[in-house]
Amino acid sequence: MSLRGRVSSLLPDFPWDTIASVKTKAAAHPGGIVDLSVGTPVDPVDPLIRAALSSVAEVSGYPTTHGTSELRTAAVDALKRRFGITGIDPAAVLPAIGTKELIAGLPRLLGLGGGDLVVIPEVAYPTYEAGALLAGAQIARADGLTQLGPRSPALIYVNSPSNPTGRVLGVDHLRKVVAYARERGAIVASDECYLGLAWEGRAISILDHEVCDGDHTGLLAIHSLSKTSNLASYRAGFVTGDPELVAELLEVRKHAGMMVPFPIQAAMTAALGDDTHEAQQRERYRARREVLRNALLAAGFRIDHSEAGLYLWSTRGESCRTTLDWLADRGILAAPGDFYGPSGAEHVRIALTATDERIAAAAQRLTAA
Repeated sequence: MSLRGRVSSLLPDFPWDTIASVKTKAAAHPGGIVDLSVGTPVDPVDPLIRAALSSVAEVSGYPTTHGTSELRTAAVDALKRRFGITGIDPAAVLPAIGTKELIAGLPRLLGLGGGDLVVIPEVAYPTYEAGALLAGAQIARADGLTQLGPRSPALIYVNSPSNPTGRVLGVDHLRKVVAYARERGAIVASDECYLGLAWEGRAISILDHEVCDGDHTGLLAIHSLSKTSNLASYRAGFVTGDPELVAELLEVRKHAGMMVPFPIQAAMTAALGDDTHEAQQRERYRARREVLRNALLAAGFRIDHSEAGLYLWSTRGESCRTTLDWLADRGILAAPGDFYGPSGAEHVRIALTATDERIAAAAQRLTAA
């Protein structure tokens, strides 16, 4: 069978495939590998969430793309309780099959194509680029609006707290992005998956009144339950913001059959309604961060940004691939910074998502080096 045009040819090599040999080296360590690369949760799903999932396991009908009213209301209430975000209509909440799927498809779902410019951070989650490439759009990496010159973007991604750097954008910066986008008719998509994991200072949503004056026009905020609710395996996220934009996404996704399974919707509703498990998980990460941060500093690393999120953006002042090998010799696997753009070439992203025992093992190996 001959493919007329391979979609995969539009995309770069899948980044994780490029570190297979380093992973093999780290796995050969006598004490076993400490995998701090992907950032996948290792702690169990809270019993409250599991009970909600199983309670509707016998339901056999199709779920709705828009999600249950209970789920959408729970999302609105959680955003208000946890982050002080107000003014969201439950109708402007749309569940997604994980936020990676949503981000990868967002430019195409919004109708972007070859003549459109998508702006992504200089050091960025790779799926922003992949989604733009799949839509055939142009890409600009920029952390400052002046870098764009006279060009008028169609879509601007902001990510605060950032993956991979942990950088938090302040109110003034976000206000400037919103004002700039509105002057040019651009949409702002704010990836806020790590909003609940601020360690130093305050992280704020694009939808916060301080940022947008209560006007959500042209703004989308993307949220995930993978982080502090440990629901990565459930593929549970949602987008909210401008009611007109959310309605457009809903209409397209209905035609494409992009539906979050009904049991997952029930689990999401329970997770969004309970802050206790979320606070407990956040404290687990806080403790792991302290152990790992101290060990990295003792081993001669410099940690940049990293004031929020699940990663320590670290450097030894050398090629990230050289640092990757140095860590692998000690049985530690990290993600090379060049995964996230040329500006990350001297950093590695070190995740906090390992058990207490594995974090302690990594700290011991780093300080014994």
